[in-house]
Amino acid sequence: METNDKLDRIVEARMKLKRRFEDKIAQTPSVADSLEGPFKPRGKGPANRHGMPQVPIGQTVTTKWPVLDLGYQPNIPLDKWQLNIDGDVNHPVRLKWTDFMELPQVEDTSDFHCVTTWSRLDVPWVGVRFMDLAALVDPKGSATHVMCYGYDGYSTNISLEEALKPDVLLVHTADGQPLSLEHGGPVRMITPQLYAWKGSKWIKRIEFMNGNRLGFWEERGYSDTAYPWRNDRYS
Repeated sequence: METNDKLDRIVEARMKLKRRFEDKIAQTPSVADSLEGPFKPRGKGPANRHGMPQVPIGQTVTTKWPVLDLGYQPNIPLDKWQLNIDGDVNHPVRLKWTDFMELPQVEDTSDFHCVTTWSRLDVPWVGVRFMDLAALVDPKGSATHVMCYGYDGYSTNISLEEALKPDVLLVHTADGQPLSLEHGGPVRMITPQLYAWKGSKWIKRIEFMNGNRLGFWEERGYSDTAYPWRNDRYS
């Protein structure tokens, strides 16, 4: 069946991406700062699974989930939703909802750190790993960053070494329920090792780029890199 062939190709391409970006991922602050080095992670609480303090500096833990957006919450029916993945790739794709749900689905629990100083811990998610989406389109060797776009007109940039981490997901389920409209449903991206604005709500397009370009908040003074344990909020 074609679906099985597609999954086999994704697994093979995933392994190639892991090998290609393994060293760069190991050097990112959310990994390297937990080791001996010039930068010490700033925060409090027990170590998370990456060896960082569970609560980054300047953050307050909440059980609520505040709603932040650009003032517009697009309501996209599942039969109209689609995700375009293009740019500096060998095999651009356009995924409909059924295509997206046929990809490998993963369950993961991670923390959500908002730049406005609140953190929501141990959120259970279900979705598709960004790495598997990247494996599907096969980024060219020149690709270094991606720009993610939302149906609300939002955009945000992220380096590939951050985007390809295994806890970066495009999620459709949170807390055991379909992702609500106000939190970016039907699908949003999450970036647990960066501030949450780096994950687009209502995501509709991922553009692979052969260089960096600033997104919506980055153009307005937010940090290009967004490392929570370095208090890296603004440029």
